[in-house]
Amino acid sequence: MPQPDWQVTATTVKCDAVGEEITIMVYPDGSARCASYPRFSADAGTQAGTKKRTRKTGIMPECGGPLCRQVTDYRDKIMAEELPKS
Repeated sequence: MPQPDWQVTATTVKCDAVGEEITIMVYPDGSARCASYPRFSADAGTQAGTKKRTRKTGIMPECGGPLCRQVTDYRDKIMAEELPKS
C-alpha cells in the first residue's frame, strides 16, 4: 500500500473508559496512538492528577491501552479511506 501524503491525522473523541475527551493520532505507516494513554495508563495511577480526579469523580480511569477499540477503529477507518478505489 502506498504511503498517504499526510504526516499525521488526528481526532478528538469522548472516551467512556476515562470519562474525558482524548486525541487519537494515526501516522502514515499505519501506527496509531492515544495522546492521553500516558496520563491514564495503569502506571499513571500514582500521579497526583489521576488520584485527585478519582476522588472528585469517584471513577477510576480504565484506559484500554494502545490497542483500545477506539484507537484501532479510527486507525482502520482512516487507512481504509486511503486504499485506492477500484
